[in-house]
Amino acid sequence: MRHAAACSLLSMPILALALALAVGAAPAQAAKAAKGASRDEAQAMVRKGVAYIKAHGAQRAYAEISKKKGAFVDRDLYLVVYGMDGKCLAHGANEKQIGRDLLNLTDEDGKYFVRDRITLAKSNPAGFWQEYKFTNPASKRIEPKLMYCEKLGETAVCGGTYQR
Repeated sequence: MRHAAACSLLSMPILALALALAVGAAPAQAAKAAKGASRDEAQAMVRKGVAYIKAHGAQRAYAEISKKKGAFVDRDLYLVVYGMDGKCLAHGANEKQIGRDLLNLTDEDGKYFVRDRITLAKSNPAGFWQEYKFTNPASKRIEPKLMYCEKLGETAVCGGTYQR
């Protein structure tokens, strides 16, 4: 009985330390979430998506990319995959876009950003950045967005960061 009580007393400081570390980490996690994704994180996410598509095939990868709480969604960063015809093949923030022709979609300034994106993908297969305005899923506001894309076969794999 004494042994159990001694173990219980010894584990209390460890428990207090673990609790203090968890509470101390919460503000850092909240700050990261409020900050949004960086350019480097967007580029890394696109490269991760391209590698996943190559390793697992389009059907499995598009399903994973389109999960709102999947491996390809981080705060306000998510992936979108377009066919070279402007059709949305996968979308990490809005599954209603999947299967739709988005070639004539415009931002609030009238910019045909999907059409421009496809044109850029055809001429810059190694990767490119594109600016436009779009609704941030975290803030629900239209904000300037910087999208990074890489061409993969007859698709463009894209992920972006909001420029607050």
